[in-house]
Amino acid sequence: MTQKQVRKCVFPVAGMGTRFLPATKANPKEMLPIVDKPLIQYAAEEAEAAGIDTMIFVTGRNKRSIPDHFDKAYELEAELEARGKEALLKKVQDILPPNITCVYLRQSEALGLGHAINCARPVVGDEPFAVILADDLVDNNDGKNSLSQMLDIYNDTGSSVLGVERVPMEETYKYGVVGGEQVRDRLWKASEIVEKPAPEDAPSNISVVGRYILTSGIFDMIDKAGRGVGGEYQITDAIALLMKDEPVYAYEFEGKRYDCGSKLGYLEATVEYGLNHDELGKEFRSYLKTLSSKI
Repeated sequence: MTQKQVRKCVFPVAGMGTRFLPATKANPKEMLPIVDKPLIQYAAEEAEAAGIDTMIFVTGRNKRSIPDHFDKAYELEAELEARGKEALLKKVQDILPPNITCVYLRQSEALGLGHAINCARPVVGDEPFAVILADDLVDNNDGKNSLSQMLDIYNDTGSSVLGVERVPMEETYKYGVVGGEQVRDRLWKASEIVEKPAPEDAPSNISVVGRYILTSGIFDMIDKAGRGVGGEYQITDAIALLMKDEPVYAYEFEGKRYDCGSKLGYLEATVEYGLNHDELGKEFRSYLKTLSSKI
């Protein structure tokens, strides 16, 4: 049987972003900008570059700005064209190429990542699919992006792939942590996954971060696992069940991850992306040097 290709990506964007209040009271955290592009656009660009042609956004209340961002803005485009601002017009028109289909689904209750992913089941169907958490921003320094790297593993194995990175053992309580057998450099065949274990209980320091490629079997496992910690549908619980039925791999992708769900990670990303920005990187670097005496 021919292996199904990954063409769809789910973006769970229904979270409330409480760590960034009051900035996120009326504006989704996924729309917070890193220099001049919102986090969700970086995520969508990563998916598009990896060959995704259908993007499924699982939204909640106060998230209208996300579909508005990816929609055509007739008035803005007409105004930019009338003023001869061709460069800005191109930026607005090229947010996503025309071959990309965007689907917007509503998560009526915030019942966890597993529940958000399960909301996409009617659109995903029986196909394998990717998941990107937009607040995990990954810089690959112009190399193959993290999702593309993971798709290489999926294409080799035909199995689910979890994006992981090594974290200090004392920080395992923040993540889902994978245990298993290392099969080659940066790749493990997972045999267990534990949600936010204390360091003394963690099977390793190989921690899952915001990239997944999942087979459609995950949907039944979300239903089977039911509600877990906090009364929510934990994707970790569903993946643990999936491992019993089919292989699941963990891949340590190459690239630097910024945890933009935290204020410090968001500031780190802003500074480093600012330093590498084509238009203002040089001036920004000079400005930061003037602050050295204050640090």
